Amino acid sequence: MPATSTKTPRKVPAAAEVAPTDSASPATRIGAYEYVFPAIRGVQAGRVYFVSMCPLKLLPKLFVWVDDDLPVELRAQRTLNKGRIPEMVHYIEENPTSYTFSAITASVDAQVHFSPYGGEEHGTVNGVLRVPMDGRFIINDGQHRRAAIEQALKSNPALGEETIAVVFFIDKGLDRCQQMFADLNRHAVRASKSLGVLFDHRDPLAAATREVVSSSLVFRGYVEMESTSLAKASRRLFTISAIHGAHEELFRGQGQLSQAEMTRLALAFWDQVDPQFPEWSEVRHKHMRSPEVRQDFIHSHGIVLTAVGRIGNSLLKQDADPESWRATLGKLSSLDWSRTNAKLWEGRAIVGGRVSKATSNVMLTTAAIRTHLGMPLEPDEQRAQDAYCKEPRS
Repeated sequence: MPATSTKTPRKVPAAAEVAPTDSASPATRIGAYEYVFPAIRGVQAGRVYFVSMCPLKLLPKLFVWVDDDLPVELRAQRTLNKGRIPEMVHYIEENPTSYTFSAITASVDAQVHFSPYGGEEHGTVNGVLRVPMDGRFIINDGQHRRAAIEQALKSNPALGEETIAVVFFIDKGLDRCQQMFADLNRHAVRASKSLGVLFDHRDPLAAATREVVSSSLVFRGYVEMESTSLAKASRRLFTISAIHGAHEELFRGQGQLSQAEMTRLALAFWDQVDPQFPEWSEVRHKHMRSPEVRQDFIHSHGIVLTAVGRIGNSLLKQDADPESWRATLGKLSSLDWSRTNAKLWEGRAIVGGRVSKATSNVMLTTAAIRTHLGMPLEPDEQRAQDAYCKEPRS
């Protein structure tokens, strides 16, 4: 926490360095305006760094965003994407007792002083980090977390007493800060959507999807749980992310449904869809192999599952009794789902010989299925269909 006195803050040297513990006498520090952090000192790539904790209420005061008006080549971080902030704020507000944020990484443009606690118990790595108040903090990773926390504090000031981990590096100039930003993001890989569904215990729809996958005879044992795509030789027929995407469409606008109700309706829905695609059953009975089905037909691909989910959403809005859906869904079996049916699927579900799940392709595929089932198109599907019909065909 900050420590202040009546003396004028010392001037920051041009070259910011870590001052050795014994190089600064008490007289040079006593009374200086400083931030004081309990910290752990470490070394990485030959450079000293420090790990500490910062109260959330001090985060916006310590780390001030000042780069908006600078040309991109003079910035140490990316432009703040304000569109990301509301979603992150909502996450904090909805999960005040279980939210999780990783450490913020920052560079310190100042001559800092580290004083080890000493003693056999602490050694030389635990101590106090002192940073002059006229030093500058630059966030290398975590500016969106910082902005979201600042907004969340306005609606819930009590969060200010909680802390977030901060990793401090010593600022070596703009080039070094920019390189740190590039290095920190070089190997960042977002978790697959399938893994997100598998591990998300807050979302009732994700929980319902997991329950359907584990208990339905249609899916059990034939769903890839980690990746969003299937290897060519995979024995799986579906991905959990594709099934979850179909459920998002199936229950679109049905926010009042509980997890148990979504599970029950989804199980009933897939029980009626399954007989319309006999190849699914052939795989379960070992009469066909999954790679063969995926190669020859499109009905196990995410684009068709999503489209069928949209069809189910319309049926659910008309009547919540699954038995009322049977006559309509029964017509799915009379549609030619083979990839060789290029007259229907090329440009809709298939582009350049590959199945595409672009939004426009989902709309066009759904439009083709609705037309076959004798159902009216939804506005977005009609717009996609009109644009498709205007395109010249070879």
